[in-house]
Amino acid sequence: MSTFAKRERLLLADLLEAEGPEAPTLCEGWTTRDLAAHVVVRERRPDAAGGILIKPLAGRLERVMAEFTDKPYEELIQLIRTGPPRFSPFSLKQVEEMSNTVEFYVHTEDVRRARPDWTPRELDTVFQNALWVRLERTARLMGRGSPTGLVLRRPNGQTSVAHRGTPVVTVTGEPSELLLFLYGRQNSAEVELEGDKDAVAKLHEAKQLGI
Repeated sequence: MSTFAKRERLLLADLLEAEGPEAPTLCEGWTTRDLAAHVVVRERRPDAAGGILIKPLAGRLERVMAEFTDKPYEELIQLIRTGPPRFSPFSLKQVEEMSNTVEFYVHTEDVRRARPDWTPRELDTVFQNALWVRLERTARLMGRGSPTGLVLRRPNGQTSVAHRGTPVVTVTGEPSELLLFLYGRQNSAEVELEGDKDAVAKLHEAKQLGI
């Protein structure tokens, strides 16, 4: 597994274990148990995980999620720690790097930032740059449902267009915070929004960002 993906995987597993199965998350309606089950199903049940994106498979995903949610919480944590089985596409190093670094970072923050006393993690420049590369690759996909034009900007001036349209809202922040915003965690991302007042308000409350 890649360095970043492995690190974020272990951080997420440790955090889920420490918080216990009934802690809140930023994922609406999900406790830490639900989130742990989601992570395991995504890696280990590709026959069902397709329901995340493909509506006809949503019923199967719901049934499989229910099966995994009923498993002992400790078992779910261990499955996250040990990583995907050999037959999973996520066992391939390049797939792991591309798909899981952001996945585990976002879900770690889903748990951390659901607590009232959370504080930002200090992330090094190398990791921030790696997150920016991934953000650029997925910005238009994740921002396709934006109700306004959407430009993402780093403090160093680098920009990425997530959605073309008018009026335009520019969201400025570190790549780690921009990713959270783009993945629909607007209320928990430490960013600054610039643009028409009504457009800013509309974007801040938009439910269409992310998958």
